[in-house]
Amino acid sequence: MSNPLDTSDLRARVQIAVDAEIFSQSAVLSEIGDDLTPLVEAVSALLRGGKRLRAAFLYWGYRAGGGPDSEAVIRAATAMEFFQAAALLHDDVMDDSDTRRGMPTAHKRLANEHAAASWAGSGDRFGLAGAILGGDLCLTWSDELFATSGLPMAELARARPVFDRMRTQLMGGQFLDVLESARGWDELTTDERITCARRVIRYKSAKYTIEQPLLIGAAAAGVSAADLDALSTYGLDLGEAFQLRDDVLGVFGDPTETGKPAGDDLREGKLTVLVALTLDDASETTVALFDKLLGLPDLDEPRVDELREAIIASGALDRVEQMIQELSASARTALHSTTTLTDEGRAALDALIDVSTARSA
Repeated sequence: MSNPLDTSDLRARVQIAVDAEIFSQSAVLSEIGDDLTPLVEAVSALLRGGKRLRAAFLYWGYRAGGGPDSEAVIRAATAMEFFQAAALLHDDVMDDSDTRRGMPTAHKRLANEHAAASWAGSGDRFGLAGAILGGDLCLTWSDELFATSGLPMAELARARPVFDRMRTQLMGGQFLDVLESARGWDELTTDERITCARRVIRYKSAKYTIEQPLLIGAAAAGVSAADLDALSTYGLDLGEAFQLRDDVLGVFGDPTETGKPAGDDLREGKLTVLVALTLDDASETTVALFDKLLGLPDLDEPRVDELREAIIASGALDRVEQMIQELSASARTALHSTTTLTDEGRAALDALIDVSTARSA
């Protein structure tokens, strides 16, 4: 089938729903005054880009369960995009990232506006505060969009527990990521390091990227318990493969496609499966190299290349690629074990496996 992100004009319709929600919420904020415009524009700029994967998984989970195409399900799917925007806004603050999707991150954008206006106080603190509040607004708007999507009340009631669980577990996953970075890996074996990294992947990314949006849509449509279990396995395996691909792109990706500087994950010192495998039985020279360079904010391109070469030489890149292939195959097996999904929905979810993992951004 054609790309399921564009079938039924999905991405275009989601963008229309995003723009409509921004317009509606801007009217609510207009009572306060035009002073809120920079904050709304920062959120709006972030929501103009992205793959729309989370919206697609909710939509196709619903359609796979026999739910009809409608503007109501598009609005429900769009709620996932606002939820992701909240996560990205907060994540960029925690990682002190400069760019997102080829543009300044919201906190950098707001800090630049502070500097241009010559306002009092710290521009950086102003930007951070604005981005956190922008993320909070997106969380609120996500909830509102979902609740007022227009889906029948019985469908919303079936889906609501997964929606609520998603919101709570993502915040736990974000804190887990911060906690693991603070505790470090020095006393852990390779297996323990990989276990820690994969736990962060599951709760910070895999569940809210694929499994939970998919289950929200499928539960709303009334998919059977057995097939919901199979879709959960599909979503978790594919979600982990998706994040492992992100980890590879965070080190080896082309900045013109990823929208972030080359090797940014190395500057941020992210403790990923890729790093854990590189340090597995590594030479003293490689360990010393990573101790010296991993997490340096001013890491330049030649030193990024040194770390990349060490990763490739260790075989870690090949091992992660193998993990992505195995997880993708497991997701496909789980999907095709279902018995009640529509043929169109199953085909779309099958196509989304490659969309999610065979990508360069």
